[in-house]
Formats: sequence, structure tokens, C-alpha cells
Amino acid sequence: MTVGSTELSSDSLPPRGSAAVPGTRCPENPLARPGSTLRVSNNLATTMDLLNAQRADKLCPALDTALTVIRPPSRRPSLPFRELRDRRELLALLIWRDVAVRYKQAALGVAWAVLQPLATLAIFTVVFGRLASMPSDGLPYSVFALCGLVVWTFFAAALTAAAGSLVGSAGLITKVWFPRLLVPAAAVGAAVPDLICSAALLAVWLVWNGAGPWGRPAGLLILPLLAVLTGALAFGAGAGLAALNVRYRDVRHALPFLVQIWMFATPIVWPLSIATPALRRLMLLNPMTGIVEGARAALTGRRLPWDAVGAACLGTLALSAIGFVYFQSVERTLADEI
Repeated sequence: MTVGSTELSSDSLPPRGSAAVPGTRCPENPLARPGSTLRVSNNLATTMDLLNAQRADKLCPALDTALTVIRPPSRRPSLPFRELRDRRELLALLIWRDVAVRYKQAALGVAWAVLQPLATLAIFTVVFGRLASMPSDGLPYSVFALCGLVVWTFFAAALTAAAGSLVGSAGLITKVWFPRLLVPAAAVGAAVPDLICSAALLAVWLVWNGAGPWGRPAGLLILPLLAVLTGALAFGAGAGLAALNVRYRDVRHALPFLVQIWMFATPIVWPLSIATPALRRLMLLNPMTGIVEGARAALTGRRLPWDAVGAACLGTLALSAIGFVYFQSVERTLADEI
């Protein structure tokens, strides 16, 4: 072989079949034949000199090692649980960030998680319990209302935070890539500490009024399921609204009004028992109706409304699926539109 003015024989090239790493084979060199020569242009002299200088252990990569195949993502909608599981450490960091930012420089800190439902309970008890004489299914009205308020406060806070999470994290989203669904998921997870604090308040209130689940303690077993349903509904609906908020900023103005209407359409200050059969069937289309009614029955030792709980499961699945499908359909363009 002649490189420029230098004559290289085939013996100077790595021998055919030489191994770079024990256990691996180097691809056969087509130039390593006895007596073969090849004239190459001067612009390849540097490359050929480098190839001639490096030995076979540096020339040939390990071909028998595992390879990573990169394929374009599927356009078919899928559940986001795998992304959340694979990046759970990042999700935990984002949740901690949201919790720290929420209570940073707050004089009362997590006490707001207790004061907010207490203040709302005082207003509802005076207005609906005393002035309007709203029925409460035989329970003290404060107990009746607080059972629904604890669930609703968690849902409303998680939904509102998730809906504005993408716009609030615009600086992070435009600088580095990561699954965007982690942002609304972290917003929902950051509302869990408030739920724990308000649940402790509810437990004390039930004991104080003697209205605990003493008659049917087994009903408490359904509370984790109802909590998961509430979080899943806030996550799915919040993810869809967050993606919609990136494209249409009107969402942040309409969301408080939507949450307020949704609250009065849920049996929090009024019992579902006063509704006519036709209206009851209509109310069961709201997933929060079954969640609130189920939680109230479990906490006060009453018979669980399984039809309402089942309707809540189906409604949560439907609304969450719609939110996730829309989020995944626009996820690729979020960084450009935000």
C-alpha cells in the first residue's frame, strides 16, 4: 500500500481475524491480503497513518457486547406508569421542590392545610347548616361537611396545581429534556402532605363529635382506594388541562370558576339522598360524587354506596384516559409552545 510517498505492505496492517478484546472478534480487513497494495489520495494520509499506528486492540470495538437500539416512539397512546416508575427519583425531587416552594417564607407553614378546611367548614356550617337548614343524613352538619371538604380540598388543590404546572416550570422544560408528565405528577404528589394534615384534623373532629366508624370499621379499608381514585382523577384531568393551558392561557382564568361549579355539583354541602332518582343518576356521572359519598359512609360507619363507588371508578378511568391521551398527543411540541 502506498500512502503519499510511503510504501506500506499488507504485513503492517492488523492481521486478519485478530481480536481486540479477549472473547471478541475483529471484522476481517479486506486489505490484509499478501502482496495487495492500494494507492490512496494524500487527503487520507493522516487517517491511514493513524490506523497503521494503532494496534488491533484499539481499532476494533467489542462487537459481541449488548447494543442499544434507538427507535422512534410509538404514536399510540399508552399509560404513563412506566415513565413514572423508571424516573421515580426525579419525581421525588420534583415533589420535594414543589412542597418546599409552597411553604417557603410562610409564617404558618403546613398549618394552612388545617386552617383552610376549618375556615371553610365554619362558613358552610353557618350558611348551609343553620341558615339554610340543609339536611345531613342524621349526622352533625359539621361532621357531614368536613368529611366532604377534606376530600374536596385535596382534589381541588391537586387539580389546580397540576393544571398550571407546565407553565410554571417553563424554564426547566425549555432547557432539558425529561418526561413532561412528571411535572403534573409532582404537583399532585405535593398535595399529599396537606391531605395527611387535614385527615388528622378530621379524625380528631370525628372522635370529638362521637361520629366515628364504630358500627362498620371494615369500611375504612376502602379509604386507600378512594384516595388513589382522587389522586388519579386530579392527575389525569390536571395533565390534560396543563397541556391545554400551554396552548390556550385562558385555562388559568376559567379553572377557578370550573372548580367552584364542580364543588357545588358534588354532594359536599348537600346530601345525595335529597336528589330524585333521575337527578341521582345524573350526579353519578361526576366521579367526585361517588368518592365523597363513599368516604363519608366509610368514615361514619354507614353502608357503602357501591353503585356510586363503581360509577366513580369508571368516571375516573374515562376522564384520566382522555387527559393522558391529549397530553401525549401534544407532548412533543410543549417546549416550543410554552
